[in-house]
Amino acid sequence: MGRSCLPKCGLGRIMGWLQIVLGGLVIIVSLSSLFKFYSAGFFMHNEDICRHFYGATEVYDGFDIRALNDRVGEVLNRMESLQVKLEKTVQQMEKEKDLAKTSVTKLVYKKFLEEEVIRPLYAAHISLRQIRLPKAEGIRNSTMKEEPLINTFVIEEIRKYITPKENRVGKVNIYGTERIYNTIGHACVLMKKELEEYMDYDIGSYCKDDWNVAQKLMVNGCDPLPRRRCLTRASKVYQKPYPINESLWKLPDGRNVRWSNYQCRNFECLSSKNPKRGYSKCTGCFEMEKEKLKWVNNSSLPVDFLISDVLGVKPGEIRIGLDFGVGTGTFAARMREKNVTIVSTALNLGAPFSEMIALRGFIPLYATLNQRLPFFDNTMDLIHTTGFMDGWIDLLLMDYILFDWDRILRPGGLLWIDRFFCTRKDLDDYMYMFLQFRYKKHKWAIAPKSKDEVYLSALLEKPPRAI
Repeated sequence: MGRSCLPKCGLGRIMGWLQIVLGGLVIIVSLSSLFKFYSAGFFMHNEDICRHFYGATEVYDGFDIRALNDRVGEVLNRMESLQVKLEKTVQQMEKEKDLAKTSVTKLVYKKFLEEEVIRPLYAAHISLRQIRLPKAEGIRNSTMKEEPLINTFVIEEIRKYITPKENRVGKVNIYGTERIYNTIGHACVLMKKELEEYMDYDIGSYCKDDWNVAQKLMVNGCDPLPRRRCLTRASKVYQKPYPINESLWKLPDGRNVRWSNYQCRNFECLSSKNPKRGYSKCTGCFEMEKEKLKWVNNSSLPVDFLISDVLGVKPGEIRIGLDFGVGTGTFAARMREKNVTIVSTALNLGAPFSEMIALRGFIPLYATLNQRLPFFDNTMDLIHTTGFMDGWIDLLLMDYILFDWDRILRPGGLLWIDRFFCTRKDLDDYMYMFLQFRYKKHKWAIAPKSKDEVYLSALLEKPPRAI
């Protein structure tokens, strides 16, 4: 019995070990397959899955699969909403069928079908028809098969705007490219609803009075905004501006401003004495008698520099410059009296700052802190800043801004930091931000603003950086 069992026992052991080995191989293969699936994106919904299983030749680089998925989801949501609305309407009709005889007029029935059925169906239909798939052949030498954002938006005017525009003659243009790309800020995708509202207009007709929507988009990072093909509205009673020598220090004609989106309806309402004027920055900016005193009268504070003293540092060299802040053009007016041309940045933060600057005869650059300044390198003789970029600003954002200012300021140009204020505990951090460029100090002054805050003013000269 013992001998006859030996072959069977040995065979059983061999089979057992063989099963263990095969089981181990199955586990290894399974784990490797799971890892391959994970890497391919089955569990992360990654569009790169196509590259793993269908080959790179069948995948379209630069195509936004997520945007396509969002567009289909948007259509499905519209269809579901329509279905729910129709079901509720049918249920309501069922409840009312036994009531006193009431007849729905053809006009009411027609209006219901148009607004509640036809329009939603049409919108869903258009959304599906507007889905753009990649072009397998591309555009001549381009590797980009389709604009990645094309399926993100529903409004056709946005889609036309961001679609690359090919050269009509089929040759490389003066810029050295085969097409022109119209740009929008990356945050426009995050503000899709507001952007589509802004771009929803009749081509060739009048734009809506919606500059405040545009400014909201810009301030929140949707900058630059797309161009529009509608006509800008202006005041119905627009008057010709005052002559330049008269307009410098005279309050403009209020009929030249569209006041519909401001709390005030005239310039007199914007007085600093009015607590409901609608803005808080630049107190007294719309009062010419106060503005006339800036930068020309001696002050008890050491942080108040005079324009004559600043220009005396580089006599005859300051010709063009940038005033970066919140104001109504007074700095540009004073510098014009010294034959210096100043471009003033502006935002309409509760009051018509841009209109005021233009009506006084100066150039308002409608720009936010978000964007790169549209000036070439080493071109500005002077950059002046006051009243806007203060101690609330994030240090990293400030770093990007200062490097951009350094880019456009020419060697030997002046950076005038005018009454920058922050808390005492943050002063060292901000001082480092200004001093990191190793500019030459012409003026440097610190004065108390309040118990916990201080003013900092400085006049710094950009050094030459010969390479």
